Amino acid sequence: MIETSIDKDWWRGAVIYQIYPRSYQDTNGDGIGDLNGITCRLPYIASLGVDAIWISPFFTSPMDDFGYDVSDYCDIDPMFGTLADFDKLIIGAHDLGLKVMIDLVLSHTSDQHPWFIESRKDQTNDKSDWYVWADAKPDGTPPNNWLSIFGGSAWQWDSRRKQYYLHNFLKSQPDLNFHNPDVQDALLEATRFWLDRGVDGFRLDTINFYFHSQGLEDNPPLPPEKQSFNTAPSVNPYSYQSHQHDKSQPENLAFLKRFRALLDEYPAAAAVGEVGDEERGLEILADYTSGGDKMHMCYAFDFLGSEEPSPQKVHKAFADLEKEAPDAWACWAFSNHDVVRYASRWPVADNALQGAANRMRIALLLSMRGSACLYQGEELGLKEADVPFEDLQDPYGIEFWPDFKGRDGCRTPMVWENGNTYAGFSEAKPWLPIPEDHLSTTVDLEEQNDASLLNHYRKMLAFRKMHEAMVKGSIEFVTTEGDVLAFIRSHGQERIYCAFNLAGAEREVAFDSSNISPLDGHGFDAVQQDATLKLPAFGAFFGVVKS
Repeated sequence: MIETSIDKDWWRGAVIYQIYPRSYQDTNGDGIGDLNGITCRLPYIASLGVDAIWISPFFTSPMDDFGYDVSDYCDIDPMFGTLADFDKLIIGAHDLGLKVMIDLVLSHTSDQHPWFIESRKDQTNDKSDWYVWADAKPDGTPPNNWLSIFGGSAWQWDSRRKQYYLHNFLKSQPDLNFHNPDVQDALLEATRFWLDRGVDGFRLDTINFYFHSQGLEDNPPLPPEKQSFNTAPSVNPYSYQSHQHDKSQPENLAFLKRFRALLDEYPAAAAVGEVGDEERGLEILADYTSGGDKMHMCYAFDFLGSEEPSPQKVHKAFADLEKEAPDAWACWAFSNHDVVRYASRWPVADNALQGAANRMRIALLLSMRGSACLYQGEELGLKEADVPFEDLQDPYGIEFWPDFKGRDGCRTPMVWENGNTYAGFSEAKPWLPIPEDHLSTTVDLEEQNDASLLNHYRKMLAFRKMHEAMVKGSIEFVTTEGDVLAFIRSHGQERIYCAFNLAGAEREVAFDSSNISPLDGHGFDAVQQDATLKLPAFGAFFGVVKS
């Protein structure tokens, strides 16, 4: 019998802390983070005030793409530990009130997965159609013009079958054929394995890549004015196509309903999907989260690109979402393991104001309607590391160096202790170098400074939890012109006015001081109020609306 005290809706408005396990904490001295490292740092994570952790892949893998190439969905790679270590992590997190979400990579496997090893043997074996195979054109070239995100054709010739197989990423990451119901069943059973082990939910990698068009039609070109290069960098021709046939297919909705039905068998399991689509990100997000029978929430790449979140951009994102699916629930993020850290991606002209900008941006993220993902180290204000070519690990960066340096710069180890060997991350040389400038904002130094960004994160997270309107409330935009963004979050009888100055100089905005009383506890200094609200550079204001 399900306990009535269980909150099935815990994910709505949850703040999720993403952990990249290779770079969080090493406990066995090999220079690579592990599950026991996460477990020993759980008290720190809980002290932030987040609701859940999302752990990037730790499954058995040859690590061509650092765990996003899975060779066994139901076991732990030895570099990260054992299933027993994972069980201890689950218990430790739950004891601290933290939910645990894990990264499921369902669109593709490693070419070392037993399924693919069998599938590539010949065209008649039991798993011959578990992957996307196609004959060559009469001239021997690939079946169509589809491109890989990691560069070049998305098709790889296999001499055993004398056919091409599809890979949207590395050639060692063949795409599963979701049109085969046996594939869906096997993946759902792997999902059940982790649910039975006690996980609270999943982050679904590349959720819109599951299905392809069986007609294998060529993708049309994408007009230059529509190429935003959020999904892939400008040096990669992937962004030159309109990806109408190789992903984001309508058949995906039926599978997502099957996935949700499985989660609904458990007391309070939830899932967030990653939508990577240059043209239709928010439209797909709406499709995948509407109706209450598919994903609980999704995030697109709206705020993971180089364009800063201006008032107009934020307003448009919500207006588009409201238009497509009013009941949809978004999950917003400014950083993750695939993009340049936002402290570097959105630099400010006056470097002295970078700290103020970081404070305002986390306040904005935590105030928008939806759930939020925080990426490890952003609470320290870590900037993107400049990893020398000889130290690069990411095949994506190695392929497109030097114009695109890959994802290693946001994946360098967490810095815990100033003056300690390798910043307290490991006793051995880390798998990626630790930048010198990261050592000035280690956790132990930030802990000692009440005005630090780390402690500001804690204040904002505590402030959010104190006000139900900030967690689950509706959003009504008040000001979206110029550099000031203002909106009201409402839930029940509580209405909170939130205002943000997204500029590096003081700004004023019309304000009704007779109807709005200031709130404190969020870490921002008081601002002058009268007929206008005077916000300092990258300042913010929160107040209770009386009527």
